Amino acid sequence: MSVTQVAAYAAPAPKAPLERTTVPRRPVGEHDVLIDIKYSGICHSDIHQARDGWGEGIFPMVPGHEIAGVVAEVGPGVTRFAVGDRVGVGCIVDSCRECEQCLADQEQYCAKGITGTYNALDKNGQPTYGGYSTHIVVDENYTVRIPDGLALDVAAPLLCAGITLYSPLRHWQAGPGKKVAVVGLGGLGHMGVKIAHALGAEVTVLSQSLRKKEDGLRLGASHYYATSDETTFEKLAGSFDLIVSTVSAPLPLDAYLRLLKVDGAFVNVGAPEEPVALNLFSVIGGRKTLAGSMIGGIAETQEMLDFCAEHGLGSEIEVIAAEQVNEAYERVLASDVRYRFVIDAATI
Repeated sequence: MSVTQVAAYAAPAPKAPLERTTVPRRPVGEHDVLIDIKYSGICHSDIHQARDGWGEGIFPMVPGHEIAGVVAEVGPGVTRFAVGDRVGVGCIVDSCRECEQCLADQEQYCAKGITGTYNALDKNGQPTYGGYSTHIVVDENYTVRIPDGLALDVAAPLLCAGITLYSPLRHWQAGPGKKVAVVGLGGLGHMGVKIAHALGAEVTVLSQSLRKKEDGLRLGASHYYATSDETTFEKLAGSFDLIVSTVSAPLPLDAYLRLLKVDGAFVNVGAPEEPVALNLFSVIGGRKTLAGSMIGGIAETQEMLDFCAEHGLGSEIEVIAAEQVNEAYERVLASDVRYRFVIDAATI
């Protein structure tokens, strides 16, 4: 059943509207699985890359690294999956497999660099194409199982948004007795609220305005504050063990660091295109940590999916047809989605 050309939506050039096209897929190899894509989430990083916001991209570009589908074919050496299995693919489709990080199931920090699901070159020098397509061929070692308790449409965004929040929340030990703030209630932030609440932490949302307050409290937050209110930072000084920022715009870091307790951590998972300013006294006074976190390894991604299935945590989504992708990009930039667009691959 191997396919060589598949239908897809691609950006033909930087900042150009996405359009329907076809792209090649490699033959199914010894340890590969061919996935019939059912749903693909739209991540803000898709927009950054399709518009060269993070540097020069590879075009034509088929974005999409929140992929949920069904196995259609397996290579002769595949042992983890069978035809018909419900599976997902996130941001990584390969790594060196030999460095300290890869051997520790931290492939996202591979010393030689990961192979991204799109906008990357594979080991044969061929460009990778992402999930805005009908099929994808992926090594079984970079494929995860989607538990039966999760519908494929709400599971798709977990492959980036879910793991991007789960990994730092677990690493910095969010749980009972911990006060956690999530900055931004968007595609990433809403999953951060859900996961931190399920881990047992007391959750606060810090958002520009109060217009999503009702949603934030419904999703698991105990408190919700507007950062546009000049009294918020004074009221909350020294309140939090952990703050996770999901926003992709530069923040006044010194103001946010003042919200941490002694030994607290401010962790960036949003990636602004511009540099940010910092007064080092903001971390020196209080032994505070300014950190970053990037998705998670394959094993941790599977752990996250199992956790979400156990706790009934899917993404809040709006399913769209592929032809609506350009409109969806503009709505993401306008914060006009609650909370993740998901492309129905049947419409590609």
